[in-house]
Amino acid sequence: MVRIDKWLWAARFYKTRSVAAAAVAGGKVQLNDARVKPAKPVKIGDRLVVRAGPYEWLITVVGLSEKRGPASEAQNLYQESEESHQAREQIALARKAERLAAPAYAKGRPSKRDRRRIIKFTQDGT
Repeated sequence: MVRIDKWLWAARFYKTRSVAAAAVAGGKVQLNDARVKPAKPVKIGDRLVVRAGPYEWLITVVGLSEKRGPASEAQNLYQESEESHQAREQIALARKAERLAAPAYAKGRPSKRDRRRIIKFTQDGT
């Protein structure tokens, strides 16, 4: 058996073990539909819910490892449900569409001319 924070780090859900432990302690990870502590052991067949930002993974543990290896090996440690994979793809597509629809702002500080326009716009509006 492996600690859940070590397993999440080895499976490459989090960059460091301390970040994984903080996520588990903060309730971002559930083991078999229950909130757990970072030292809780993980067994093969356990179900995990991992939340990171807007994304959520519903996975089943199929392998154990205490060592962090290549991403190809890390993917062999878990099996993601099909609904979870499709939901994450939908969220990614929606976020991409929002980014494309958002106005493109100028980079950096406004120029002197831009600042004059901003000041004029805000003073005229009141």
